[in-house]
Amino acid sequence: MTGPDAATRRPGPGRAHLITGIAELVTCDGPANSTPEERLGILRDVAVVVTDGRISWLGAASDAPACDSQADLEGRCVTPGFVDSHSHLVFAGDRSAEFSARMTGVPYDGGGIGVSMAATRAASDETLRRLVAARVAEMRSQGTTTVEIKSGYGLSVLDEARSLRLAHEVTPETTFLGAHVVPPEHRGDRTAYLDLVVGEMLQACRPWARWVDVFCEPHSPYAFTAEESRRVLSAGIAAGLLPRVHGNQLGPGPGVQLAVEVGAASVDHCTYLSDADIDALAGSATVATLLPGVEFSTRSPYPDARRLLAAGVSVAIATDCNPGTCYSSSMPFMIALAVAAMRMSPAEALLAATVGGARALRRSDIGRVYVGGPADLAVLDAPNHQHLAYRAGVPLARAL
Repeated sequence: MTGPDAATRRPGPGRAHLITGIAELVTCDGPANSTPEERLGILRDVAVVVTDGRISWLGAASDAPACDSQADLEGRCVTPGFVDSHSHLVFAGDRSAEFSARMTGVPYDGGGIGVSMAATRAASDETLRRLVAARVAEMRSQGTTTVEIKSGYGLSVLDEARSLRLAHEVTPETTFLGAHVVPPEHRGDRTAYLDLVVGEMLQACRPWARWVDVFCEPHSPYAFTAEESRRVLSAGIAAGLLPRVHGNQLGPGPGVQLAVEVGAASVDHCTYLSDADIDALAGSATVATLLPGVEFSTRSPYPDARRLLAAGVSVAIATDCNPGTCYSSSMPFMIALAVAAMRMSPAEALLAATVGGARALRRSDIGRVYVGGPADLAVLDAPNHQHLAYRAGVPLARAL
């Protein structure tokens, strides 16, 4: 079978599948110490062979080998599948009224998480499983092939463990976020809740999690201080989890410095950064993951991506898909926002959405296209990658 839709039909074991008609293949595997445009590693008029879910050959279309099946993309662009390194997909309920209120001037302070918590606790496993599967499918329909999923809407031992167990069914990149906010029943005794998070809750969640995260945000009365956050991260690290941090979202704060101190893979949001924060990130392996959909959905100032890039900080972009501050699963929309609102170039934004996201997950096998690598590819209904930002809001991308 030929035609662009045939590319989505996986061949049987050991069968080689040829993808032709690629006008532009963006490998994101160009020279590391080069311009963003060169780092895209663009190849033109090429073909790719996929065998058992991995890229077994790529080269000039005129040199393509005979294969068991073939699909012609008819002049479309292919990029690495997007790597969404920050999402909150395990939740039930609806917070559209909160969004509408915010659009009329009600500020965001993190308190609405309790609404999602109540709905999530009340939902059955099957309901949550169905919702997560639908959200992951929605992401794939827009070109995302790797997604990280956090807990954080259960905030009890049983519900946090359940959230991670369900997330683990669809991705290996799962994050324990019991320290999302202090739930209502514990607000009279924060210490008791922290004891629960670093004790029984962590032990129940550890089998289903790769990462530990915390909302380190002194500007929210519901989130956690630097010392509280350090305690959570230290306990998670001692339990064998890798650290990441929500930080510097609502105002200047200790999140970035703490992330660098504990060797976090990523610190996410980074909306309010001091010169010292920038210097700390530039001298570390911690990725600054920017979440422009949050600023779009909360009418907040955008992070200064140009300042980070000029300092040599590794930058990723992700959706932060969640029911409160950014209910968007679209990485192409984040790329368009990064270009239009954060003044990143189209090349910088695409790199941040692929290899940048991979670095934020400490992965070197995804976010780029290479022989031997996974066939995690996105096809654009466009001749080149620039259309991702050029045609903002148009559904151009899908995972192959």
